[in-house]
Amino acid sequence: MATGAAEFRQDMPPPGGYKPIHYQRIPARQYFNGWALFGGYIAVTAGAAYLYYLNCKVVHAEEIEMRSASFAIYPMLLAERDREYLKQLRRNRDEETKLMANVEGWKTGTWYGEPIYTTQPKDTLINPRAQEYYIHASFRDFSKRANIGLLS
Repeated sequence: MATGAAEFRQDMPPPGGYKPIHYQRIPARQYFNGWALFGGYIAVTAGAAYLYYLNCKVVHAEEIEMRSASFAIYPMLLAERDREYLKQLRRNRDEETKLMANVEGWKTGTWYGEPIYTTQPKDTLINPRAQEYYIHASFRDFSKRANIGLLS
């Protein structure tokens, strides 16, 4: 502490003292009684239910229309998918024929002339594994189809 400091002076209340502190509860003004609040709740709920009904009626009609369109186009989509599948199998066989043209004794669809599937009739379609189906495609295409997620 400094030796030549000013004389100590304590803070005191203002002359006449502080104003009194109000501590009584002041109730809030009531704009609505219980019955009015209950009636308002019923009215708002009924209005919202009616608007929800109108909205769902429109959405439900659109869902029915989309479902009907999906049912109508589904057989055509299946046929196109099967057609593309067979075309890709043909492209794979043609690519194998082109790649193995210089190999002596190689016959496409066999292992050096021996049939791979000996228990199946000759004209039976045997679905290849996914790796065989995508053998001449990029790895990105195969990873998308196989859900590998490496390069997708």
